[in-house]
Amino acid sequence: MFTDSSVEQAFVKELDASSEVVVYAKLPSGFSIPTPVGDYNPDWAISFKEDSVKHVYFIAETKGSLSSMDLRKIEDCKIACAKKFFAKITSDQVQYEVVTSYAKLMELVK
Repeated sequence: MFTDSSVEQAFVKELDASSEVVVYAKLPSGFSIPTPVGDYNPDWAISFKEDSVKHVYFIAETKGSLSSMDLRKIEDCKIACAKKFFAKITSDQVQYEVVTSYAKLMELVK
């Protein structure tokens, strides 16, 4: 799997080892959400086993840090727009979050 960073590489290793994950995909650059500050491309689509987690489908953005001081301002703005976009389609089965690790993702979905 091609990844963009060591954070993503670690995330993939944990996705591969997880018994809750059915399938996951690194979203291609063509999958984007238009925002006022440019197109935004989330990192992952993840499907979990039903009844083992709260959300069956998850779209995740992996970051080494969630501090706005560490994120470029334009990237921070795109993530804020994506949160608003996904809030409109979020349900008990579909969710969008920005996480720093697989452990943080699992805290959110269980």
